[in-house]
Amino acid sequence: FDAVNAQGGVNGRLIKLVSKDDGYDPKKSLENVASFIEGDSTFALFSTFGTANNEALIPVAQKAGLPVLTPYTGAPSIRASSSKGVFNLRASYADEIDRLVSHLATVGIRRIGIAYQNNGFGKEVLAAANDSLERRQLKAVLIISVETSASDAAAATDRLLASDPEAVLLALAGKPTIEVIKGIAQRRRGMQMYALSVLATPANLKALGADGTGVTISQVVPFPNQSQMPVVREYQQAMTGAGHTDLSHLSLEGYLNAKLVTEGLRRAGRNLTQASLVSVMDGMRNYNLGGMEVSFGKGATSGSRFVELTMINGQGKLIK
Repeated sequence: FDAVNAQGGVNGRLIKLVSKDDGYDPKKSLENVASFIEGDSTFALFSTFGTANNEALIPVAQKAGLPVLTPYTGAPSIRASSSKGVFNLRASYADEIDRLVSHLATVGIRRIGIAYQNNGFGKEVLAAANDSLERRQLKAVLIISVETSASDAAAATDRLLASDPEAVLLALAGKPTIEVIKGIAQRRRGMQMYALSVLATPANLKALGADGTGVTISQVVPFPNQSQMPVVREYQQAMTGAGHTDLSHLSLEGYLNAKLVTEGLRRAGRNLTQASLVSVMDGMRNYNLGGMEVSFGKGATSGSRFVELTMINGQGKLIK
């Protein structure tokens, strides 16, 4: 957005990004959204973070006429084909878990354990995992829940290892992911573990340290350190121009989200309204972001189905 504004904005208007921290608490998310609505100057919500948070705030935003642009969650629950004014760019968690299960089936792994988070996010990913396994005539050897506090992570790890899996699918986010990966790595070095894109933040990779070595992670955006795709080169140049050297999937996703929204604003024209933005976004078909193709028009379903696999190497870095 800064780069766009430096070139005069969109159709003569500058984009102002206002951020509020909800601490990953859905109640606080609603309070923040209420303050945006009451301020009467918010045009749309952008990259709102978290599954439970988006489940809570989207109905409120829709009622107020606020478009919800590129929320940061892959939850199927916010991807209804009947939902209006919500535009998901990233592939869904169901797309991610299916890619992981497909890989496991391809390499011949049959004994698969699943650890899922005991919240809406974890249960949705678990349902998608079970569906994906069933379509390939597979069934998990053990399915175990982990509390968001990770208070039972050690016990869950014990039970997972006791089931003697060849690989473990992690339908987890945040602290539970870190604790379960560490617990497994320290007791069964070399166990194959597979996690979703939400694990791949720089902070999480640092927290895992050497215990993260070999963990496979699905990603919903291209590799940020390679430059085959035009949009990745554009992102790298923008980051360098802004003085940042810490390239990551997370910041690239933010860049892709902003680029997509900017294109929607451009197409909506000078007489911009919330309704006109929703209309042009709904009408977007096969838009090439620069190597990634995006299409809307089917309610709140994902605009992109892009998923690829990465792995954590011995230096705690992601590799393809």
